[in-house]
Amino acid sequence: MDHEGAWEKRTAAAFFDLDKTILAKSSSFAFARPFYKEGLIGRSDVIRSAYAQFVYLASGADHDQMETMREYMSKLVAGWRVDKVQGIVGETLDEIVDPMVYQEAVDLINEHKAAGRDVIIISSSGTDIVEPIGERLGADLAIGTQVAIEEGAYTGEILFYAYGEGKAEAMRSLAAERGYDLAESYAYSDSNTDLPMLEAVGHPVAVNPDSDLRKVAVARDWPVLDFAKPVAMREQAQRRSAVAAGAGVAIGAVALGLTWYARRRSVGRT
Repeated sequence: MDHEGAWEKRTAAAFFDLDKTILAKSSSFAFARPFYKEGLIGRSDVIRSAYAQFVYLASGADHDQMETMREYMSKLVAGWRVDKVQGIVGETLDEIVDPMVYQEAVDLINEHKAAGRDVIIISSSGTDIVEPIGERLGADLAIGTQVAIEEGAYTGEILFYAYGEGKAEAMRSLAAERGYDLAESYAYSDSNTDLPMLEAVGHPVAVNPDSDLRKVAVARDWPVLDFAKPVAMREQAQRRSAVAAGAGVAIGAVALGLTWYARRRSVGRT
């Protein structure tokens, strides 16, 4: 398929946050145990991740907590081999993430694709977690936090933090590159920290919102959706594969067309 030609015909997109919007849990924290098993993190990190998961699910994350997560992530991943991380995620993705996907989110993704809109997942989790999940869900693009890479290992320097205004910046850059009309586009998130993301489009939707976002959504008359039915992501991928095979269409990896983001992805890989 000529992706550039396809993008020119699309006038709108649907942007989805990942954690508590598509997934019932935090995608980053969910991989704490396999990372521990493979020696990437210690027992204290597993406990900390479990506690952070509880706090996140109970009340959402505010700005200070997100900045703390950024600093924690930066220190934690420094020195990790990229190929090892990708291998762990690839081998345990179905086991860890299944069944964490909300059926209601899957239905929304399918509705937007049927309406001719590109589906973009944008999450503060790392790219090597976000991209495989996006591929499983049939997203057209998956954008995550990008850490610098040198000689096949993460340096700990965060080049792009997919959080707050950073998400909105990515959306505007993507719209300029692919010709999306943001006024006709949709955005879905659970967190008040994603207000810039929601305000960047004409159709913002609060999904499982934290208390602050729920107040904003009610005040601004935004739709509020409460998802509660997780479904096995593996089954969704198998269904799409069957449909694609029947139609003679090959499902490829998640496309990375965002120019500035692709530059960040390529740092240290040459």
